[in-house]
Amino acid sequence: MNTLVTIALNIALIAAFVYVMKQKNFLSFFQGGRWWLTWLAVGIITLMDEITSIFYAHAEAYIAIGAKAIIYIALTSILIRFLSTRMVEISEILEVNGLRGGGVYSFSYLVLGPSASFVAVSSILVDYVLTAVLSTVSAVNNGTSFLGIGNEFKYILMFAVIYGITFLNILGIKENAKFTFYIFVLASFVLMNLILGGILSFDSSSAARLTAGFHSFVGDFKVGNFLDSYYLMIIGIGSCILAYSGIESVLQTASLVKSWKEIRKAYLFLALTVGIVTPVIGILALSSNVDVASHSEDLITRFGSLINGPVFGMIVGGVASITLIMAVNTAMVASAELIEKIAEKYNYEWLIKLNKRQSLYRVHILNALFYSFILVLTGGAQRTLAHMYAVGLVASFCINTFSLIKYRFSKGTKEITYHTSRFGTVLLFVVLLSTFFFIFTHKYEGAILWLIVTIIVLISGLIMYRKRAPEIPRRKLTHSPMDVIFAIAESESQNINIFFRRPNEKDFLSVGDNSIYISFYTPRLEEPEQTVNNHFWLSIQKRMGLFDMIYGFLQTIQYEVEKEKKVTLHFGWPSSSWIDRMSIGFMIFKLMRLPKRFPNFDFVIEYFKKA
Repeated sequence: MNTLVTIALNIALIAAFVYVMKQKNFLSFFQGGRWWLTWLAVGIITLMDEITSIFYAHAEAYIAIGAKAIIYIALTSILIRFLSTRMVEISEILEVNGLRGGGVYSFSYLVLGPSASFVAVSSILVDYVLTAVLSTVSAVNNGTSFLGIGNEFKYILMFAVIYGITFLNILGIKENAKFTFYIFVLASFVLMNLILGGILSFDSSSAARLTAGFHSFVGDFKVGNFLDSYYLMIIGIGSCILAYSGIESVLQTASLVKSWKEIRKAYLFLALTVGIVTPVIGILALSSNVDVASHSEDLITRFGSLINGPVFGMIVGGVASITLIMAVNTAMVASAELIEKIAEKYNYEWLIKLNKRQSLYRVHILNALFYSFILVLTGGAQRTLAHMYAVGLVASFCINTFSLIKYRFSKGTKEITYHTSRFGTVLLFVVLLSTFFFIFTHKYEGAILWLIVTIIVLISGLIMYRKRAPEIPRRKLTHSPMDVIFAIAESESQNINIFFRRPNEKDFLSVGDNSIYISFYTPRLEEPEQTVNNHFWLSIQKRMGLFDMIYGFLQTIQYEVEKEKKVTLHFGWPSSSWIDRMSIGFMIFKLMRLPKRFPNFDFVIEYFKKA
């Protein structure tokens, strides 16, 4: 019976992959002078990072919190799927604002500014570097677990992995996606047979361990105090979150696909694959008879030997090595995309020069050298690398969710079609921030590395920002309040109408001599586009809000032209809901106090229906 079930499973897998491979352009397509990846290709590249976590994260979680890790791994999977919906929302927001790729760096730059974006860069770079190095170490450990070779030869293999993946990336993204897909096919057969074998081998002793883990998990919520229970839950999530590393890579590589809708499909694909497979394998492996403490570096390989024999265990070890190697590939692809966005923004064109295969070959070579340095620095210690990785991973999650909260409460949902619950995002941020503080205070190696890299990147980034910021040429296009004063003075009309327009509003009610249009803009987000002569762009200054700029502008107008002209100020009607545009609602509340401050001006809040 077991044999028939196994045969049926493998036939179904063969049929599914044959169907997929017969589809035209199922991985990539050429359009507009470049190669684009499909949602499946991006999803698989990220999956090869996420799925590899099972080969080290489950054992690390079990060692940290014991048998309840069996349940916490599943709970963390739900949390990560919850987070992935926010990643989809962020991808559309970035696209709406003309930003493609860059992930947490681009989004934090858009919402929080350059300083926060460099903190995000340090966090995400720590992630990618440690993904590559940790996966390399784990790949060699799993692949050689039955060979008993020495550490010197392991080091040779580790360097071979890093530079082999570097060569693959230099060949180009099209070949990269195709090669990764074939590895995915191989891994799918092995892992599905591993799961099936685990289910068929699940006995009373496994059930007893699973039950003990469940009771230990439930016990965290029976301590009688909410804060104590919450703290224990955060410890559980913090100990298991490494099992889902790599989720941010889809958002990071958004520039490789045509639109954010492909990102949404990729995250759904991950939810239905690795989101289910990871906790299932965790439940089966951690409830088996394998001694986790003795096999923390090759738990899944030993589990495969236990359920299907030593030959299958060796196959699992080989696939573990191959998939872990592909996680190095994911890290290199994603980090190259991140560095490309930074280099584009700050005009380091020499760094991101492409070869004939559209590969960022110089970035890949620099990445390989840095991975080698970290590998030597840490001595290839898997547990040390895992602790370091967790800090940067959760830090990037916190920055993304906080940026999303700030953006949604300031911009609302008017410009996007895919949006999630703000209250849910706030809860998610609280949980992730709590997890970050736990990891930061308990994984001191990771905390030290994260702080060092953050400080170095922040200082270097701010120096680079002052000299090469893209805002510098935009600020040169900025008008001054005196330009407006001169325009008013030159007008022959005694009645001056000043219309306040948001940067993205293109409609002009009048281009007459007595009409003045004012747009306050943030140079790092918007670029002045003067379409009529009486339209003036005023830059919002640092440490000043929009209302402060309006108030200062009106003081200047009052001082210069109050006695010479009759001035009427026109503000748009706040048509969005109070909840959806809360910060704008507060600004409107402040604007309502302006007539008392400037009694000689006329104030009008108006709304005109669209034609």
